[in-house]
Amino acid sequence: MSSPPRKKKTILFLAANPKNSTPLRLGEEAKEIAEGLQRSKKRDKFQLEQQWAVTPREMQRAVLDYKPEIVHFSGHGAGESGLALEDDMGQIKLVNAKALAALFEAFNEYVECVILNACYSEVQAAAIARHIPYVIGMNQAVGDKAAREFAVGFYDTLAAGESIEFAYKLGCVSISMAGIPEQLTPVLKKKSDFSGLDAAERSPDASVSDNIVEKSSPVVEDARSIAAPPISISNLDNPEGSVSLDCPLYIDRPPIESDCYQTIVKPGALIRVKAPRQMGKTSLLQRILHHAKEQGHQTAYLNFQSADGSFLTNLDELLQWFCCDITNELNLEERVADYWKQGMGSKQKCGNYFQRYLLATITSPLTLGLDEVDQVFQHPGVAQEFFGLLRAWHEKGKNEPAWKKLRLVISHSKEVYIPLNINQSPFNVGLPIELPEFSHLQINDLLQKHQLNLSDSEREKLIQMVDGHPYLLRKALYEIARGSLKLEQFLHIAPTEEGIYGDHLRRHLSNLADANLETAMIQVIASSEPVRLEANLAFKLRSMGLVKLRGNDVIPLCNLYRLYFKDRLGVR
Repeated sequence: MSSPPRKKKTILFLAANPKNSTPLRLGEEAKEIAEGLQRSKKRDKFQLEQQWAVTPREMQRAVLDYKPEIVHFSGHGAGESGLALEDDMGQIKLVNAKALAALFEAFNEYVECVILNACYSEVQAAAIARHIPYVIGMNQAVGDKAAREFAVGFYDTLAAGESIEFAYKLGCVSISMAGIPEQLTPVLKKKSDFSGLDAAERSPDASVSDNIVEKSSPVVEDARSIAAPPISISNLDNPEGSVSLDCPLYIDRPPIESDCYQTIVKPGALIRVKAPRQMGKTSLLQRILHHAKEQGHQTAYLNFQSADGSFLTNLDELLQWFCCDITNELNLEERVADYWKQGMGSKQKCGNYFQRYLLATITSPLTLGLDEVDQVFQHPGVAQEFFGLLRAWHEKGKNEPAWKKLRLVISHSKEVYIPLNINQSPFNVGLPIELPEFSHLQINDLLQKHQLNLSDSEREKLIQMVDGHPYLLRKALYEIARGSLKLEQFLHIAPTEEGIYGDHLRRHLSNLADANLETAMIQVIASSEPVRLEANLAFKLRSMGLVKLRGNDVIPLCNLYRLYFKDRLGVR
């Protein structure tokens, strides 16, 4: 009599990538795990089940329905705050270690192993391991690629008939073999490690603190984390220019980042980023390009401030510079002269160069980041033709295979005052992004990252002075965190040219040389209520970053500008 067939072990793959978090390539991870299991000799011993966009309720139901031996979570982690699942609206819903430990305690009869493929998840792993034989978490930030390499190595080994402990070791080896220096990030917690603890005396949270060694975490660009740890004060960057990709002080403004990341991977995509100076346009643009590169795109970044002034006054010279600079960014041989032949217009030559050379040479999509295009606005004739060309390319990208490979990200500070034909302008199509000031929640996040513990009244005084303006806020926190200024001293001298914003304020003052703009600004700062201005003047002051809208009216962006311009413009 033959024995009954052995039950397959069920692997439950749970994934969450909330809308207001950095996009991860979780689908690729699930696909590679499935392919590895399928190719293994012991594939008949495992069954892979998947649950996507998982909410806390769906997680509990999935474990109840499938009764898996192995539970694998892929997504974001926030350290002690919890794992980032999703709520009913697809936004972040954090679930802490205590709740997760209680869930797995209820299902400890059949769950043998839990893998938490998310940043800083050692906290949750240690809590769950009091009830489950094997739990794997991450002791610091883990990159998206490293997380995938670990998962594939782990399941390849498990499907070969090896033990969970050996699979864990080869998962770490897989990270190292891929040339990624994160092989020490995954950690294995075993229930046997906690067997001597008295459950009545120690909570899961207490066990976590005893079993985790605090360590400094390297910056991981594609980390599966929604909460970067505070950085060392000695390593703070002076807040000038864009925020580098490896700087943990960048603050997401959901859902802006995720919307941009989702859009840029679509054929023929166009994203328009608009905001006053020093609001974070270039920082966002660089992150969109980085995400595109992570998706396999070729990318090129052009800052129009680097173009010679003479190029901006002549369309033919501008387009030649445009083609040459992009070619250089792509590390291709420059062949502009071959395509710049007589008998064709400049725009046709430029289009041919892109379609027949650049787009034909590269096999992947091409994402262009065009920064500070305001420089072209100063020359209406050239601007009309140049931006009309970009619009034409975008329209071609809807239907023509060659042009579908081109994606554009355009960044500018000012309103488009030049009279562009509505059918020839790229500024009324694509995804529009207007960067807002930081919210109170985002300000608190930045305070925490600077390790500043301000009282509620101190925080309110700071916000009243600079509102949520990214540059003004970061500059203040930088000086206060370094000990260069006390908060009270900062508040006293901030709206003067003696203070840390002297150059910034003088630049704005010089930009009000236009009599109409100066008169409009005087009206705004002289009133304690929102002021109705001519639409054109209101838009110009908003584009300069001096005011913000309240319906159709405007108020000063922050008290810093009210106080400074009251004094400089003689308002009593």
